Amino acid sequence: MPVNYKNEKILTNIIRYSLPLLTIVLSLIITLLLYLENKTTFEKEKEVLSRSFIKKNKKLIHEEVQRVHKYISFMKESTEEELKESIKSRVYEAHNIATQIYNEYKDKKTKEEIFEIIKQTLGSIIFNEGRGYYFIDDKDGVKRLQSLNRQYEGKDLSNFEDANGYKFVKTIIQTIKNKSERFDTYYWYKPHEEKAYKKISFYKYFEPYDVVIGSGEYVKDFEEKVKKRVLEYVNLIRYADYGYIFIIDYDFTYLSHIRKDYIGKNVDEIKDAENKRRVLKDLKIMASNGEGYYSYVQDEKPNTKLPTKKISFVKGLNGWDWIIGTGFYQDDMEQSLRNKQKELNEKFFSYITNVIIFAIILTFLFLFISIYISKLLEEKFKSYKKEIENQQNILAQQSKMASMGEMIANIAHQWRQPLSIISTAATGISFQKELNSLSDKEFFEATAKINESAQYLSKTIDDFKNFFSPTKKEVEADIKHLFDKTFKLLDAQFKTKNIQVIKNIPQVKFKTLENEFLQVLINILNNARDELIKYDQDRYIFIDVVKEKENLIIEILDNAKGIEDKYLSKVFEPYFTTKEKSIGTGIGLYMSHEIISKHLNGTLSVQNVEYKYKNQTFKGAKFIINIPIY
Repeated sequence: MPVNYKNEKILTNIIRYSLPLLTIVLSLIITLLLYLENKTTFEKEKEVLSRSFIKKNKKLIHEEVQRVHKYISFMKESTEEELKESIKSRVYEAHNIATQIYNEYKDKKTKEEIFEIIKQTLGSIIFNEGRGYYFIDDKDGVKRLQSLNRQYEGKDLSNFEDANGYKFVKTIIQTIKNKSERFDTYYWYKPHEEKAYKKISFYKYFEPYDVVIGSGEYVKDFEEKVKKRVLEYVNLIRYADYGYIFIIDYDFTYLSHIRKDYIGKNVDEIKDAENKRRVLKDLKIMASNGEGYYSYVQDEKPNTKLPTKKISFVKGLNGWDWIIGTGFYQDDMEQSLRNKQKELNEKFFSYITNVIIFAIILTFLFLFISIYISKLLEEKFKSYKKEIENQQNILAQQSKMASMGEMIANIAHQWRQPLSIISTAATGISFQKELNSLSDKEFFEATAKINESAQYLSKTIDDFKNFFSPTKKEVEADIKHLFDKTFKLLDAQFKTKNIQVIKNIPQVKFKTLENEFLQVLINILNNARDELIKYDQDRYIFIDVVKEKENLIIEILDNAKGIEDKYLSKVFEPYFTTKEKSIGTGIGLYMSHEIISKHLNGTLSVQNVEYKYKNQTFKGAKFIINIPIY
């Protein structure tokens, strides 16, 4: 009887718990298999995505560079044709002007008088940023008009030779004899340069005086104009999210780049120059040999400012010695991979959710079935026990009660584990369903950056607003603080023009009209900047401030080769300027002199000085402001 009862208990437990346990085990196995399948699928997707990403982006950057290279090559190859059209158009314009003047006065004035009017009219026309002018030659090779070189007028230049020995004036004489027009090419010297440059001219016969009217332009000057136009266009090119075209010359000077502070700078002037120079050397070799792909680590990605692996495609432009290129960042692929992983994980969790729900349903179903079966068995055993009840009534009853208590305790104990598993699984599903991909940290970092930029813009706006606020009230100011405010307004311009400012400015307090004094400093510094950018050299501005007794002396010195001696006494006159009309009005230094002398009771003067700095000899203009402190 004890053996039979033991078997009964074992059989009941097997019936009651085997199916639920089997369901849970199968669910765990299915979950594990799905996880492994998800991981394998992701690795395959990652490999395919990586190959596809690199292939697609290599094709994209190749097409972008080829397109830009084709455009620049077209502009380069059409430079001389465009130059010829420009010169020819100018000469035709001058010819029409001369014809109109002649026709208007031929019955009113002598031919000599009319010719003088034509000379004065054409001689006053200057174009191409001060380089372009008209000339008139007669059949004897005598220069009748030379706007920018009056010393040649009236001289016989028939035997003039260019740098290669070509007597181009003979060609002009032949054009007059043929009563025709033509282009001519020769090599001539620019002002203040020893090297001869290719120059294209156009001559057109003017019958009333048996002369030619002509004009010319250096190919290099026109080519520089074309280069500038090309670079302005390239600087605007953007594609994809952060794609841009960079252009670097063979001397490693940045001509086009997404970072505006790089443009015009040589690699040696930029942070991490040693690493950049190594990369650029490789790119130069690749570009000079044609084209190619190059993989390297860029020290700062534009939108993250972090070192990032990059693949670039470069192509060389012969003749201009340019490296044209663009590239893509491999970390952009990581975002695509994260999106793909997220998609696979969502599928995986969907599968797991369905498996667990199905397992829970099966578990409850099997528990219900097992309990039902166990109850049937109990009824059978009860019937069997009643048959022997008369023989062992007390013993059977005690045994039955003990078995019942033991069974209930065992059931309670055995349920604890599967119920715990079900509860844990349900809680985990709810938790994962509530997950949010955007963390608080990411959100607050983003809002902090926006707030920081807004504060900076606001501060910049305040700086400019304060400068332009009109005031005639004297205030106590600090000269160092005034220079700081000045450079807040000018700093960006000076940096882009590679102008270094060496300051020796102590703190000195004095009473002044602050905004008017700022205007003087800005005028003088802007004037120095405009002169410095004319020269391709190291650009310096030195500022020295000295307090002498009751006076404050401010010296501002540049290395822009100074002011011509004949202009020194005129620089403070109204409307006097040595700049082109499109650049200067001649009013800035005049107003500065008026403010210092009449409003601040001081003096403003200028002189040319020679000095040494870093073992180099420079010449420049020194502006001296002397104002009373009290």
